[in-house]
Amino acid sequence: MANTARNKPGTEKVVAAEESKALERIQTAYETNKKRINTVITVVGVLIVGFFVYQKFYLAPRENKAATAIAYAQRYFERDSVEKALNGDQQHKGFLKIMKTYSGTKTANMCNYYAGICYLQMGDFKNAVKYLEDFDAKGTTLQYVAYGALGDAYMEMKNTKKGIDNYNKATENKEDKVFTPIYLQRIGIAYEMNNQPEDAKKIYKRLRDDYPQSQQARDVEKYLARLGEIE
Repeated sequence: MANTARNKPGTEKVVAAEESKALERIQTAYETNKKRINTVITVVGVLIVGFFVYQKFYLAPRENKAATAIAYAQRYFERDSVEKALNGDQQHKGFLKIMKTYSGTKTANMCNYYAGICYLQMGDFKNAVKYLEDFDAKGTTLQYVAYGALGDAYMEMKNTKKGIDNYNKATENKEDKVFTPIYLQRIGIAYEMNNQPEDAKKIYKRLRDDYPQSQQARDVEKYLARLGEIE
């Protein structure tokens, strides 16, 4: 049997020498770049510690204060007192002030949604768009509702294309059986308004086939008949 590198006489010394040289190269490289490496490690450490300090001693208390502050504005919102919900009263902040006071918090982000809806109800569609577009709730049901509200605002501004685009985003949650049928119906109507009858037909059929139990599906056959689609 041929000798392998492992059983050849003197191989162990050669391997040990090579390993020693490799370690020396690593050591030399470290010594050469030690200052830079240690600086990077220190900076990363400071950033990590700083992040946790920021989270615990700055952001968390602000989140708590913001959550307390928004409760009063939410009560006005629930009572349809949108003016006070938006701007507050003599004692309590409204959504706009809370947003600025506690910027960077989850509550401030939520205020964008509330402010957008308030402006939508007040007929100030430009500001409704501004705040709803700043709202971020990706992956949640509320994000789809916000898209739907954006669609409403754009439709009121006679921007049918953007209205349809946002209505389409609002219907991407196929598992939702409450809001998705509502916005499918609105897409269909928007397509009709935009002289796109074939697209409207497809949407109405999707509403009928995918959400047959919804209230909106009850009128689908009437919509299709209006477009000359009789089955």
